[in-house]
Amino acid sequence: MRCASLLALTGSLTLLWGCGTADDQADQAARINIALDLNTPANSSGTLQQDGESKTFKVGYGKYGIGCADSTFEEGVTPLGTFKVNAILSDQGFEMVPELVERSGKSEAYLKQNLFKNMSAIDFKGDGETGEYGTGYISLEPVGSAEQPFRFNEYDGKFRWYSFAIHGTNDESRVGQKVTGGCVNVSNADLNTLLEAVELGDEVTITANGPCNS
Repeated sequence: MRCASLLALTGSLTLLWGCGTADDQADQAARINIALDLNTPANSSGTLQQDGESKTFKVGYGKYGIGCADSTFEEGVTPLGTFKVNAILSDQGFEMVPELVERSGKSEAYLKQNLFKNMSAIDFKGDGETGEYGTGYISLEPVGSAEQPFRFNEYDGKFRWYSFAIHGTNDESRVGQKVTGGCVNVSNADLNTLLEAVELGDEVTITANGPCNS
């Protein structure tokens, strides 16, 4: 969603977005910059920039550290670099670039109705807990030439999209920690703000204050 009136959330973000004309649509593109703190993970943060406004939010990252830009994604490792949004999934909405829809082998209607619901129903730890992605999942495609393991597949009998992403959480205490499977996690309130702001093709940049895993 590009245009909204005053958006005031109970989370850490409060943002005023104006509705512009066709002449300034380019200025409305959302950009997300994420800075990971390797010494104190709790100090890791993201910044949402749009329409001249800049708002920050807390993030968590991979339990095995960070990967170098243009590297192949590994479980538990958060990659650095520049990324493009290629899917936006939630209970309230569905957006996906046409190439991914075609790659899925499913209809867009099927994906819209089932994909995020399936992903939310997965019990990754086998402890009965589901909802690992919280209120939504913003899939990110690296801008680079390295081959990636991202794919549609079945996990525990549930059809899903496996990729690097920014997503919510079923445990807010995990945000700001080095604990994820490689994705960037944020509070559900902040994720909802990002879901309202971003569109397919928007850019996300991830940096860190230390060396990456080579």
